[in-house]
Amino acid sequence: MINAVIFDMDGVIIDTEKHYNEAWCEAARSAGFDFTRQHALLLRSLDARLAAKLMKDIFGEGFDYFAIREVRRRLVAERLAKYGLEKKPGLDTLLDFLREKQIKTAVATATPIELTYQHLETIGVKDRFDRIVSAKQVPNGKPAPDVYLYACEQINEKPQDCIAVEDSPNGIKSAYAAGCKPIMVPDLTQPDEELMPMLYGVAKTLADIRALIG
Repeated sequence: MINAVIFDMDGVIIDTEKHYNEAWCEAARSAGFDFTRQHALLLRSLDARLAAKLMKDIFGEGFDYFAIREVRRRLVAERLAKYGLEKKPGLDTLLDFLREKQIKTAVATATPIELTYQHLETIGVKDRFDRIVSAKQVPNGKPAPDVYLYACEQINEKPQDCIAVEDSPNGIKSAYAAGCKPIMVPDLTQPDEELMPMLYGVAKTLADIRALIG
């Protein structure tokens, strides 16, 4: 039985991962590192402490993750001001379907909570979720299960009765570790051999998730 659907935000609800990817590359390269799109992909939804260690492991102790992240944040804000926030295809269709089915909805994102509220308000869906939580509100970010366990507590549902909609490996691992049913809606990458056994399903768009719920 599916009682709730819990959504990641960036790359799932809003089409922002492409902006994060470009901004990470620009920020790191401006600091003197040979940083590529593949490096940026590793950072999707990743807990900051793990991300800082990962980047030092790759680039050496000179990689100041938190300083470069501040530049990245500014660059993303500039890109969003220029291009605007775009909803991912099928979001409204899926949210309408879930409301009709009386299935609860929540957001569990790595983005800070106030920025999350702002983004969801901008695209007009903030009030369409029963709960909105951030990994910044729990001890450990993705790929640890904390944020999904917290979301399940907030909506008073067991993880095994919740679908988790994700686009990144770190998000899938987080949802799977929490005991949720992960569905991947690929954004910048497709599921690989490591992720496939964790997945409850793969959907081309958010609207296609309806077929996996029934």
